Amino acid sequence: MHVLIIDDEADIRYTLQEICLMAGWQSSEAANGTEGLARFDKERPDLVLCDYHMPEKDGLITVKELRKRSKLVPIVVLTVDERQEIADAFLEAGASDFALKPIKAPDLISRLKVHLRLSRADAEVGNEEEIHVVKGISKMTLELIKEHLINSKSALTIADIANNSSLAYPTVHRYLMYLMDKGEVEVEADYGKVGRPKNKYVLKNIDV
Repeated sequence: MHVLIIDDEADIRYTLQEICLMAGWQSSEAANGTEGLARFDKERPDLVLCDYHMPEKDGLITVKELRKRSKLVPIVVLTVDERQEIADAFLEAGASDFALKPIKAPDLISRLKVHLRLSRADAEVGNEEEIHVVKGISKMTLELIKEHLINSKSALTIADIANNSSLAYPTVHRYLMYLMDKGEVEVEADYGKVGRPKNKYVLKNIDV
C-alpha cells in the first residue's frame, strides 16, 4: 500500500512516514496542497493523509481537488480542530474521516486499515454513483455504523461507536444525524448516576 502524506510540518511528515513503515506501507510526502496534488497525479496512492492548516492550498481546498481526481481513494484529514462544523465541511468536500493530532500510531493504523477495507468494498460496487448515498455520506461507512448498532444489545453513544469502529467521533456524529433525519435511528437519554445525561442511539424497527 502507498500512502501520500500532505503536511506543511516536516516533523509531522517524518512521524507519519515512520508510522507507515511500522505498518509495512510505502509512503511519499508533500509540504503543501499544491505539491500534494501533483504527487497524487503522478503516484496514484492508495490513501491520502492531508493536514488542515497549510499554506498555498489549505486542507479543505486540497480535499475538494483530490476528490475530483478520485471518488474511491480514502482521504483522512489531520487536524487539532474538533469542531463539528469543520468536520461537516470536510465530509461534504469528500474527506473520508479524521485523525486528531497529536497522532497515536496504533489508533491511526487501525483507522487507515478500516478505510482501506471500505475503499476496496467501494471498488467492488463499480458504479461511482452508488458509492455515496448523498454528498458527504459514504454508503459503506454508513453500513459500518449501522452494523455496530445492529450488533449491539443496547443503545450506543457516539464514543462507543467511534471506539469500536475506528472512525473519528465527528464522522460518527454526522452519520448518526443523517440516520436520525431519515428516521432510521432514535436517541435515548441515559441519565446515569451523576453528571449530564448521555445521548445514546439505537436503530428503529430493525429485525436482527
